[in-house]
Amino acid sequence: MSENSVQPWLAPIAAWWRGLASRERTGLALAGAALALYALLALAVLPAWRSIARAPLELDALETQLQTMQRLAAEAQQLRAAAPVSAEQAAAALKAATARLGDKARLTLQADRAVLMINGVSTGQLRDWLAEARSGARARPVEANFVRGANGHTGTLVLAFGGGA
Repeated sequence: MSENSVQPWLAPIAAWWRGLASRERTGLALAGAALALYALLALAVLPAWRSIARAPLELDALETQLQTMQRLAAEAQQLRAAAPVSAEQAAAALKAATARLGDKARLTLQADRAVLMINGVSTGQLRDWLAEARSGARARPVEANFVRGANGHTGTLVLAFGGGA
């Protein structure tokens, strides 16, 4: 390196470097190379390595999500293909499902809507009632207001059925 090619602010560093013994320069060069290698590993290789390590878990989660979506799509297709239910049949199916809840539920029918008021219904009972309402009456929830308490769920559920579903 010629003296003219060194920037003015690098001149003291270059002079210090030239003042070092050959063994010291080699040691510092090796330390710098080790530091550069560590930086390369920390900034480029390790993040990619972590991504590769997480990939199988993420693929499993995505596969499960895909299967769930396919199952729901098949169920939606089945419901679309099913013959429509008349308002009278839908009302009868909702009344039958509500009767299974006993005195914990009261159903009010209004044109193409039904309002279910529940008090102390368990999660399983509510899930079963909703499944029966969806499959038997082709009803869909349009509004829900539930509070979960020690005795179960309490609240109201508005469903649309017949021409409104």
